[in-house]
Formats: sequence, structure tokens, C-alpha cells
Amino acid sequence: MIREITILPGYDKNGAAESFSSITLKAGETTSIVGPTGSGKTAFITDIELLAQKDTTTRRQVLINGDIPKDPYRYNPSIRPIAMITQNTKCFADLSTEEFLEVHARARKIKNSKAVITETIDLANTFTGEKITNISKVTVLSGGQTRALLIADALLIGAAPIILLDEIENAGIFKQEIINIIQKTSKMVLFVTHDPVIALLTKKRIIMENGAVKKVIFQNETETQAAENLLELDKRVGILREKLRAGYELTDDSFRVKFA
Repeated sequence: MIREITILPGYDKNGAAESFSSITLKAGETTSIVGPTGSGKTAFITDIELLAQKDTTTRRQVLINGDIPKDPYRYNPSIRPIAMITQNTKCFADLSTEEFLEVHARARKIKNSKAVITETIDLANTFTGEKITNISKVTVLSGGQTRALLIADALLIGAAPIILLDEIENAGIFKQEIINIIQKTSKMVLFVTHDPVIALLTKKRIIMENGAVKKVIFQNETETQAAENLLELDKRVGILREKLRAGYELTDDSFRVKFA
């Protein structure tokens, strides 16, 4: 069982040593990675995804439960404890969603895979307004549908204890639903994000600058309240977005008052 991972410092883009001593992330904890474009956010979670051992460009080291991870954890896909879903995730196999998930379920040696596949597709459909069916071809899913399916797959079939999500807010998916589901699990989840709602909803915030960790901020009561206010606004924007996608026009006063 993975109780925690520890990231040991490496070097920034100029070769200067990072100033933190270590960062420990625990099971059941949500963490956001924030900073301007090019600040090193994706490199940070890539180090975690690779369980880096001073063998990446940042020269960071990642420990599991305080120890150096064994090679199978790093190199055997069937038992890797980490699922990473990026901005550029795309499926190339010409399979239906059911067939695609069945392949993963077999690799994970899951019994009664039919039930878990149905549950996975149903969960994915709570994350996206574009319905996914069991016969939908994974090669023609939209970016939002693909990421919704892969997140649901990571939660239910992959059962990965560590999930890395790279800018999911850009995929046109219901991020509030994903956060709500994730916060009810015991998984360790990291969000690379520019979204203030996601950043404020996570328990810990890692600030990146010039390829290095600048500081770590812990959520406080003021931020929790701000997150709730922003989440309400974000929900209203989400409803408006879906109405516009469905062809509604903002000409009816009775419609507009819902967003006042």
C-alpha cells in the first residue's frame, strides 16, 4: 500500500539547487501545481510519473513510503501505481469504448469486467456533457470525452493510488464533478492547473517558477470560503456554456435571471 510519496529536490532551469528539503504527499490528499507557462509544472508531475531517481533533467528523486521504488513499479505497466492524464491524451486503437476498457480490465486481472466497464462509462458520462456509449469508437471521441473516459478508467479499472491530471479544465469537462468524486476516495491526486477553482479546492498548492518549486502553500479557512464562492460562479458559467452549446440565445429575460 502506498501511504505517501516524497519528492527530493533537484535543480532549476539555470542549474541552481531547489530550496526545499523535501515534499511529502499523502494518500487521500489533493495537491495543485500552479505557476506561469514554462515554470516547470508538467516536468514536476512527470518526475512523479516516472518515479524519477535523479535520472531526469531536473535530477529530482521520488521515494515511495520513504524508500527507493523497486524496478517493477517503475517499468512494469501492469503494476505501475500512477495514472497520468495529460492535455494531449489521445487513443489510437480502433476499438469501441467497451473493447478498450476490456483490454485494460484483462491486464489488471479484473473479474466480472462487464459490470466495472459499465460503471466506468457511466462515471465518465458524469464528467462530460457529450454522452459516451459502449459502442463509441475511442478514436473519434472528443478531447473532453477521452479525458473523462481515462479519468474514470484510472479511478475504477486502473485503481491507481496516484493520479496526475494535467490541465483538465481545458478539456471541456465538468471539473467540479471530478473533484467531488476524487475527494471521496483515498487516492493521492495532483492537478496541474491555471484554474483558481481547482487551485483553491486542493489541500496543498505547490508554486513553480523557472523550473523549480518556489514554495508550498496549505489551504486555509479563507481560501476554503473563496473556493466555495468561486465554485458557485463556476457552476453558473458551466450551465451557461452548456445552454449555449445546445443552441440557446441570451434574449429571454427569464433565462438571463438564472445567472444574475
